[in-house]
Amino acid sequence: MAQNITKGVKALLAEANETIATMSINEAKECAQDSNYVFVDLRDIRELQRTGLIPGAFSCPRGMLEFWIDPDSPYHKPVFNQDKTYVFYCASAWRSALSAKIAMEMGLAPVMHLEGGFTAWEKAGGAIAPRTS
Repeated sequence: MAQNITKGVKALLAEANETIATMSINEAKECAQDSNYVFVDLRDIRELQRTGLIPGAFSCPRGMLEFWIDPDSPYHKPVFNQDKTYVFYCASAWRSALSAKIAMEMGLAPVMHLEGGFTAWEKAGGAIAPRTS
């Protein structure tokens, strides 16, 4: 018997984008090296190895996000326990929209995501650092 999916990815993205703030590429270029912002790259290791990342960004695989944010999780990362603005990004701003919504629901604030994702960043000539580990 086929599954009856009642809410698809388009609906989830629409809900997320109604809720979360979006940072433009131009604004991101100004904020990327500002210590008041934490850029969080949600792409997987293969994507990072292939394309690099925004200089200074913190790499957090999408599958670990909730565990790394939660201070009660044995996997918690201190980077998510700072009084800073968190800017999530992925390749095309789909995973980042969903991630920013979840992070906000968990209580992380302020949170936003990068308009157009890493693809738009790269296309706009944003600086790119190689993946180091």
